[in-house]
Amino acid sequence: MATRRALLAMVTALIGVLAYVIITPALPARAATVRIMPLGDSITGSPGCWRALLWNKLAQGGYTGLDFVGTLPPQGCGVSYDGDNEGHGGALVTNVADQNQLPGWLSTTRPDIVMMHFGTNDVWSNRPTATILAAYGKLVDQMRAANPATKILVAQIIPMNPSTCAECAQRTVALNAAIPGWAQSKTTTQSPIVVVDQWTGFSTAADTYDGVHPNSAGDQKMADKWYPALARLLGTNPPTTPTPTPTPTPTTSTPPPSGTRCSATYKIANSWQGGFGGEVTVRNTGSAPINGWTTTWTFPNGQTITQLWNGAPTQTGSTVTVRNLGYNGNLAASASTVFGFNATWTTTNNPPATITCTPS
Repeated sequence: MATRRALLAMVTALIGVLAYVIITPALPARAATVRIMPLGDSITGSPGCWRALLWNKLAQGGYTGLDFVGTLPPQGCGVSYDGDNEGHGGALVTNVADQNQLPGWLSTTRPDIVMMHFGTNDVWSNRPTATILAAYGKLVDQMRAANPATKILVAQIIPMNPSTCAECAQRTVALNAAIPGWAQSKTTTQSPIVVVDQWTGFSTAADTYDGVHPNSAGDQKMADKWYPALARLLGTNPPTTPTPTPTPTPTTSTPPPSGTRCSATYKIANSWQGGFGGEVTVRNTGSAPINGWTTTWTFPNGQTITQLWNGAPTQTGSTVTVRNLGYNGNLAASASTVFGFNATWTTTNNPPATITCTPS
């Protein structure tokens, strides 16, 4: 009898456990964060406001659990967004590949998806299309070495028509024509490469402020091109009627209050034989907003600026003056902005002894 009572108790307990398992709902699996690296040059990172528009477009479209990653911080754009990026002003993709710079960035940020708009400075420097594509291939190999399942978006780059390079427009056409074939030969099931056409419908006259770098209209076009391609890699078709992305509203200029001040920090970002890329960070170090700024420095070794973005430069001899543009002059207290440039050098490339910043 005791044995029968013991068996009955065991059966009753087992039925209770089974009932709990059947009735209690399973906890939903927590979605993993998808890490996305925007990779490129100043078009991506200085300030690269298409990233801000894209981030908010994704949020408004219902995409969550995303993390834009990079070793570089956000550089402002007038809206809130995840601004981490790997957009190095003045960088050549061929130099990044030759100098093996990408593996360190990958190790720090561990991206699942890489969005690459790269090659503008290579075209400007007359690097052959085959050499640029070989650099693309090396970077893809490094991405896959870090994460064999990396998904890669590669842009056919936006048009360029700088006043100092009559041949750049056609070189860009040649590069873009070769990218789809390169991507087809390099893509894999585990690590697909998707080509994003950023060239078609983009006007250097209407969509850039200098023939190279996108203005607000160009930023919007770039964000709109990246969005559906990125959404599909995220495993979801984009909504058919996404909420329009707001455009930052310019702030009306007013006379600066007394006591405003700013600082400027000079940095050599990249260097190659006979040339280099630099960045200057302008920061509002006062307690009140400033409505504009002017930086000045003197090159010690006869360096000459050949290209500058996010600022209005003049160079007389060795003295360089850069003023803000319409969209990056207003800085709140402690806020900062960055402009970049390419320049030439001969035997020595020392930085300026001092660089001044004057608010206006």
